[in-house]
This record gives sequence, C-alpha cells and structure tokens, in this order.
Amino acid sequence: MEFSHLQALVIKIVEQYCAQFNIPLDATYAQLKLYEEVGEFTQAVLRRQGLARPEKRSDPETAKTAIAAELTDIIGMAILNAHLLGIDLEEAFARKWFDKLDRSGAAMDSYTDLPVVNKK
Repeated sequence: MEFSHLQALVIKIVEQYCAQFNIPLDATYAQLKLYEEVGEFTQAVLRRQGLARPEKRSDPETAKTAIAAELTDIIGMAILNAHLLGIDLEEAFARKWFDKLDRSGAAMDSYTDLPVVNKK
C-alpha cells in the first residue's frame, strides 16, 4: 500500500468515527488521542515485560498482538496530527530520515530503490 493511500484511509476512518460519535475533529482531539495511544502502548509493553500486576500480565503472543495494535493506533494518530497541521509526512520523512542513509555526502535521489524489510 502506498503511504499516501494509507494516510487517506486513516483520515477517512477518523472523520467517520468523529461524525458518528459527535466528536469535534480538531488539533486538541488529535493531540490528546496521540497521548492516549502512547499510554496504551506503554501499558501493553509493561504487561509483556511482566511489570504489571499479575492479573494484568499477558503471554508473549497476546502481548505482541496488543503492542502491534497500539503501534498502529500511534501511527494513525500521528497521521491525523500531521493532516490537521498541514504536514506532508512523506516529505518530512525524506528530510528527517532518508537523507541520513548515505553518510558519505552523496545525495539520495529516491527511496524507491531501498530494500523491502522482510516480514517474519
């Protein structure tokens, strides 16, 4: 899936959710939701590491599933925040991350020739 398509889907889903539950879709909502999701991610990690009350702890596979879900929520809320702030995340990644790939000083023309990360 292209990143721009993912962004469009996330925005559409959030807009539908906010309309359904009569929630104002603004920067305050987006920022607070991002904080909430980071907290839920932290909680899932604590459960996986056995740093929660015994009844809250999770087996490794359940914990991995919960952590993955919270990471996707964080990414979704980051996409929403960028959208509301008028930030092009593809461009921001190119400036912040991708230019660091070649430390020799050679400019990187494109990130399309990068290897695909293998899924396990």
